Formats: sequence, structure tokens, C-alpha cells
Amino acid sequence: MKNYILTLVLLGASVGSQAQSLPVYLDESKPVEQRIDDALARMTLDEKIAVIHAQSKFSSPGVKRLGFPDLWTDDGPHGVRPDVLWDEWVQAGQTNDSCVAFPALTCLTATWNPCLSKLYGESLAEEALYRGKQVMLGPGVNINRTPLNGRNFEYMGEDPWLASRMVVPYIQGLQSKGIAACVKHYALNNDEEYRHQVNVIVSDRALHEIYLPAFKAAVQEAGAWAIMGSYNLYQNQHNCHNKTLLNKILKQDWGFDGVVISDWGGCHNTEEAITNGLDLEFGSWTDGLTMGATNAYDNYYLALAYKKLIQEGKYSTKELDEKVRRVLRLFYRTTMNRQRPFGFLCSESHYEAALKIAQEGIVLLKNNRQVLPVKNAKRILVVGENAIKMMTVGGGSSSLKVQKEILPLDGIKARFADAEVDYARGYVGDTIQSYNGVTIGRSLYDLRSAEELTAEAVAKAKKADVVIFIGGLNKSDYQDCEGHDRKAYGLPYGQDQLIEALVKANPNLVYVNISGNAVAMPWAEKVPAIVQGWFVGSEAGEALASVLAGDVNPSGKLPFTWYARLEDCGAHATGSYPGTWREGHQIIDETYKEDIFVGYRWTDKQNIKPLFPFGYGLSYTTFEVSNLRADKREMTADGKLTISVDVKNTGSIAGAEVLQLYISDSKSSQPRPVKELKGFKKVTLAPGETQQVDFTIDRSALSFYDEQTGKWIAEPGEFVAIVNNSSAPTKNRIRFILSSKTVQSNNL
Repeated sequence: MKNYILTLVLLGASVGSQAQSLPVYLDESKPVEQRIDDALARMTLDEKIAVIHAQSKFSSPGVKRLGFPDLWTDDGPHGVRPDVLWDEWVQAGQTNDSCVAFPALTCLTATWNPCLSKLYGESLAEEALYRGKQVMLGPGVNINRTPLNGRNFEYMGEDPWLASRMVVPYIQGLQSKGIAACVKHYALNNDEEYRHQVNVIVSDRALHEIYLPAFKAAVQEAGAWAIMGSYNLYQNQHNCHNKTLLNKILKQDWGFDGVVISDWGGCHNTEEAITNGLDLEFGSWTDGLTMGATNAYDNYYLALAYKKLIQEGKYSTKELDEKVRRVLRLFYRTTMNRQRPFGFLCSESHYEAALKIAQEGIVLLKNNRQVLPVKNAKRILVVGENAIKMMTVGGGSSSLKVQKEILPLDGIKARFADAEVDYARGYVGDTIQSYNGVTIGRSLYDLRSAEELTAEAVAKAKKADVVIFIGGLNKSDYQDCEGHDRKAYGLPYGQDQLIEALVKANPNLVYVNISGNAVAMPWAEKVPAIVQGWFVGSEAGEALASVLAGDVNPSGKLPFTWYARLEDCGAHATGSYPGTWREGHQIIDETYKEDIFVGYRWTDKQNIKPLFPFGYGLSYTTFEVSNLRADKREMTADGKLTISVDVKNTGSIAGAEVLQLYISDSKSSQPRPVKELKGFKKVTLAPGETQQVDFTIDRSALSFYDEQTGKWIAEPGEFVAIVNNSSAPTKNRIRFILSSKTVQSNNL
């Protein structure tokens, strides 16, 4: 009791003239690092050990004697996860922990709009503030290496530049409200199957050019306050205590001053955790080691086991003090930050943000015969389980408990109230509507056979003016879900056969694909209109209906390559996914044989035409890109080059287009991609309006990572700037020269 009274006295002393008597660690007028030094000097060994590991599922202890509150984390990147019991994954049964579900990060990235990324972070932070959270476990920036990855929907696509530009404003928005981003999963966590056992073997060049840039931008540009280690291994060490990734690259090379947090249960060894960069350990089970122990959290690797090694003299407190210093720094940025604003839960502005992001992220992939937008239809048939299935529930740690979710069927009925809107189930997939105790949504049980369901849908389709099929994947195991990868590239539940039958019965078929991944579409040439609908959160039905009706002109662009066949993906073409079991060990070695050639880099190299290219997306209007030019034709080693292009809305309605700058190296000493994304801008144009779009680049846009020197090199010679509205081939190309001096730097 005396400790708590002392704390109250000390905290109260900050009022008025008594501030001068405050201890340094509580004096807000002092520099943070000085306050950290003072607090660290006052802490006992037990208090230091306590703050570097969890005390419950989602919290770690503060230092109550000194007035530091507990630290509360929560999933996830798409909304604030409902609270669970202290020691279990079971829901706590609260009534004030419903949230707004924002679109999945694939949808956010498909907007190609960094301003919306910042809005996303700000809105999520306000919900976290209201719920008393200090660390949000996200965003995720792992690269979409294979479309089978069950967790791709939580990430930002296949391209390191796009992911980098979209993650920075998200973090800035989140942390501007005093909520820490915990960027995940660092690193090389590019498939889910056997994720605890996969040892990734990858070249240094691919590591630095493809898999690390978004993390680097999160640290050096956005100033992320926390990073989450991933479950997999690299160089035969688990990534939650990986010497190369954490000590060398993250903390030494990038200067990261935040906290490395383990993924839940991702710590495996006390001595590696001590020396290899882990700062704060969280665990999956009650104690992370031996379920049911009475001193549960004391059994963590960074708990009593660590304390014992210090007491035995095997380790000094040097490493411990560095970990505690980082945790205290996080405290001062979050729990001890008295300038943090108040939060809001389920506010109108949050729903507006979710809707805007969803509308801009939806991608129009095909629109033959102008089937879309739907106009003057008297009879509309909606088909598909995903029209009535909640997608905010399930999928793993990003599962949410929402205040509302407008389902696609309800959104379409509301928007087309003047028409007769009918529904046919079409197929039965996953009828479960609950996850971790969250049970919501209408019943999906249906005992009819596939033949009966198809017959009903076809009969109704023949009478409709337009058929809207809402299918795709869901968040069940082995689909878009944490913990497992997809088993196949094709659509589940017999949807291909149903689509073939429907388009035969009614040629005015619109297929809306709900997923976070690409899927095989063997019927693509027969279906006139295809829309990628993603997992778009609370406003799903309204967002989809507004695009289908033409109230919103679609402007989303694919953040990954949509392969016609799985074999067109480099990870599968090279036979490197999912790796091979190491003889005599419970380890899978997965060699990234495609190296730097991921996504469009692979299809360009192999001259493969994808079903839909990276960066692709249509509009209800048309655009013309012309007059590509540069401010000079020779760029000095330390100079910059501005590339300009004109874009005109040649259609009859307003719309937004994404101009994408790719750079090609005409001749290099090392294998290089045919082209690489190095800039993009989204512009909105009225009918007939023309706008000039400028891109300014420096040598970093021309560089590759040299494995021999460990440096980035821009070789002199000819380069080509390419501007288009996707990664597809174009004539909009201009050549320029990098002057003869070779430039190499560690700081690109």
C-alpha cells in the first residue's frame, strides 16, 4: 500500500509549482532519454525482468511502484480485436468491445492512395485509444510470394516499393495518436503452412531488394515504435531471436530504437533471446511453455530462466538493461504520454473512412459490353454464399467483433430498392459463423444438394436482367486464414461449375470475387464483368453496391499479379514452395529459387502473360497517357531526374487513374528485372480534363543490392523510364543516362 501512496504523491506533484520536486523520470520537462536513465536506475532486478515478458494474453506489466501503468497490446491490423480472458483465448464477454472493421490491408493497398493509408491509421488509433490499448499488432508487410499464402489478405501485396509507400503513412497516422504500431512479421514470413518450422534460404540480394524494404521504410521513415518477430527461421535461427535480422540489420544498420516483440509463442530459447535482439516476450498458451503452471508467466524464456542466469553470473545486466531501456522508451511514447487524445469507438467518421477505403480499393477487372454499372435493371438476381456470409469473423488473429457488417445482399437490396432483387444460394461452403466465441450473423445451414442449388440459381437467372454472383474464398482454414495455406489455386465448393451454368443461362453475369488472394478463373473469357471485392469490413455491402451501381467510379488497382495458372508464379514454377523436410529434423528448408523475381518481375522475365497484371484496374471512364518526357537526358550520380507525363480523362464521367513509374536497366553486371516500380500517383480528373503528373527520382531508383560489398550500387549507363496504368507493356518509354561515375552507398 505504501508504494501506491508514494506513486500518487509523486504523480500529484506534477501540478503547479511542485513540479520542480519531481523525480527526473516523472518530470515531463526533461528529455526522454534522461528520464529513462533515471527510471532504469530506480528499478530492481525483479522489476526489470517483469517488464520484458507478458503477464496475460495481451498485456505486460508496468512498474507500479514507480507509477508506470501496464502495457496493453491488441490485434490487429484491420480493427481492434475483442477482449479475451486473462489467460485464455475465450472471449471476455464484454459489451463495449465491438468495433469498426476496416478493409483488409490488401484492399487498402489496392487504393494506391497513401492519404487513405494515413486516414486508416488515424481511425484505427482512435478506436484503440477508446479501448485502452497502447500497441496495435500491425500493419503486416510481408511479400505476396505465392497466392496460396493464407495470410496474404493481411499484407500489402507483392511489390516492395508499393508496400513501403503504403505502410509509412499508416504508421504515421497510428502513432500520431500515441498508439504504437507493431509492424509484422519480421521477416520472410511468406507462407503459413508449418510456419514454426520453415527455415528460409534466400540470397542477400533478394532479402534486401524484395523482403526488407517495407520494414526498412517502417523503421527509418515512419519511425515505428515496435516490430514483431516472425515464427519462421532464417539462417537456422528463429526470427524472434535472430542475430542477423534483429541485431545486425534492424538495430545496427537501420538504427531501430523501438521494441522487438515476439510473435505469440515465437520465442524458443532463453540464451538466444538474451543475446539476439528480443526485447519483449509474449506467448500463446497460459505460460507459453507448460500449460497450467501456477506461476504461469514466470516460466517464460525471458522470466525466471533469465533471472537465474544473471544470478549465477553467466550474464550481467548489460543485455537486460538494454531491453528494459527500449521498453521504457515505449512506455514514454504510449502509457506515460499525457498528450494522447481521447479515443472514439464506432464513430460516424470511422465508418466513413472504412467506406471510402473500401470503395477506392475495389478493382474492376473486366467489363465487356458495359454490363457495369447496373442501370435500369428491373430484375436482379444475387447468387452466392458470400453475399450473406460475414467476413469480419474468422481468419485468425484479425477476426473481429463488429458493431455492424452490411452484407452484400443487404447492400444491393438497399441500393436497388426500385428493382426486384432475388437471391439464390448457389452453393454451400462454410456454414460456421463464429470464431473464438464471437457468434453473429444469419444462419447459413442449408441441406440441399449441389444439383438442387444449381438448378434453383439457373432457373432464376433465366428470368433476371442481370445476375450478380458473389463468391470467392472465405476466412476458413485452408482459405484466407492464419495458420494454413490454401491447398489449391481454384475456387472451392464447385463454384466454377456454377458460374459456367449461370453464364450459359444469362450472359449478363457479374462475378464479384471476395478474397485476399488471386484465384484461378478458367471461365474468365465467358464472363463479361469481373470485380475484385476483397474483405472490405463493416461497410462491405454499401461499398460493393455503390460500385456496382456506378455511384462510385472504381479506381482500385491490383497490388499483386493475378496469374492465369499457379505454375506461372515463380515460387511454384521453380518447385521451391513449400520446401522440403530436413532429414532427421522437424525443419523445412524452403529455398527461394526465384530469387528477386517475384510477381511481375517473374512474369516479365519469363514472358508470361498473366490473367491480370500487377497494378491493373479498369474504370467506368477511359484515360489516355501521353507526352512522356524528362527534364534532362543525363542524370549525375548525386543528382535527380524529373519525369513528366500527361494523363487525360477521355470519357464522359469523372474518375481517378493511377500512373505508375517503372525503371528498366538497359545493361547491368547483375541479372535485373525487366522493370521495377519506383513511383506512382493517383489523380482524379473531370471528363475531358488533362493533368501533368511528375515523378522525381534519384540514384536509389536505379540501384541494386551488391552481395559482395553489402552495399547498394547504381551502375552508370542507359536506363529506361516507363509510365503506364499497370505493369503491362506500353510504348510510353523514355531513355536516359546515369553519368559514368559508379555510386555505392549503405544509406540508399
